[in-house]
Amino acid sequence: MNSKSERHIPTQRPQLPEPTLRRLPWYLAYVRTLAAQGVEQVSSTRISRDLGVAATRIAKDLSFLDIKGKTRIGYDVASLERTLTDFLDFTTSHRAVIIGAGSLGGALLRDTGLAQYGLEIVAAFDINPAIVDTSVCGVPVYHINDLAAVARTCGATIAILTVPYQISQQAADDAVNCGFRAIWNFTPVRITVPAGIAIANTSIYAHLALIYNRMMAGGEPAPHDDLN
Repeated sequence: MNSKSERHIPTQRPQLPEPTLRRLPWYLAYVRTLAAQGVEQVSSTRISRDLGVAATRIAKDLSFLDIKGKTRIGYDVASLERTLTDFLDFTTSHRAVIIGAGSLGGALLRDTGLAQYGLEIVAAFDINPAIVDTSVCGVPVYHINDLAAVARTCGATIAILTVPYQISQQAADDAVNCGFRAIWNFTPVRITVPAGIAIANTSIYAHLALIYNRMMAGGEPAPHDDLN
């Protein structure tokens, strides 16, 4: 019998609970680190110890992808890395644009690591004359009035919002009207979108609030509690 963990991506993608889906990239980053160190097998006990996630939870999360470890052997690291990468669709190139090319948007434009996870930023938009008609790391910055025209030709399906919170909903509406199928919202406002539009809210301010609250509470949260 093959000692490697079984790898199988079902034709019909399973609908995973969101907490599980949030943990999968953490598992992927972890096994990529192991692979770089030359580790070939890893047990759920070791993953549990290093990530601070219960071994039973790890096994349940991976079972959604039909990944099962072998008794006394654990998971094959290379196979686990491939399966997680395939399922998370990090091997497919997804084109995106940034709306709001200021400090945060500019930082994302300079983040070369996003390409390793399948995100290709092809254009940015702003109203600041100091950055409009320039480029950041080879990505052209257009005036926001050109959003519709560029959207028709650039092939992007994702709009990343890094605009001031006062105009976040308007920016989301504009992106939807221009045909973008997904919104990655970095503003602190919980925007609304029509049915059928994928949306993810990533508020650094919300996490700051958590940090401040935990500091004032005087207690340490459980290790890696955001994984749970």
